[in-house]
Amino acid sequence: MSSPSKRREMDLMKLMMGDYKVEMPNDKMQVFFVDFHGPKESLYQGGVWRVRVELPDAYPYKSPSIGFVNKMYHPNVDEMSDLVNVFEVFLPQLLLYPNPSDPLNGEASALMLHDQSAYEQKVKEYCRLFAKPEDVGNSPEDESSDEEMMENEYDSSDEQMLGKPDP
Repeated sequence: MSSPSKRREMDLMKLMMGDYKVEMPNDKMQVFFVDFHGPKESLYQGGVWRVRVELPDAYPYKSPSIGFVNKMYHPNVDEMSDLVNVFEVFLPQLLLYPNPSDPLNGEASALMLHDQSAYEQKVKEYCRLFAKPEDVGNSPEDESSDEEMMENEYDSSDEQMLGKPDP
């Protein structure tokens, strides 16, 4: 069996040789970014997400830490292990078959369970607003918060709704 560092190098090389754009901010191979395209025939089709991957020192015996950099509307995330499987199997399966009964995003889960068409519309809206290919390189600080989006969408603010605070 090969050493963990060899396994890390091999997994990363396989990922880079695949159809994924991989960006490494330094030569340590500990933290890198992968551009992930939403699976075909899913609500996420056409979306592109930048995924931050951090490999622990104990990789592959300890799972990598993986998170979406741009916004994703989905009710749950699961454990991940092999890097290529993360992008070829896990993430497409996650987006194709969400599990609203075990949510990390309670709002997405509730909407999916109680109003499927509104959930689908919200996913498509997030894809349109946050997952265009040109959005992949943007940092989260460049994005508006949900509250700012809602304020702009409905052209209201707390002050307008509640009145000015007492002096």
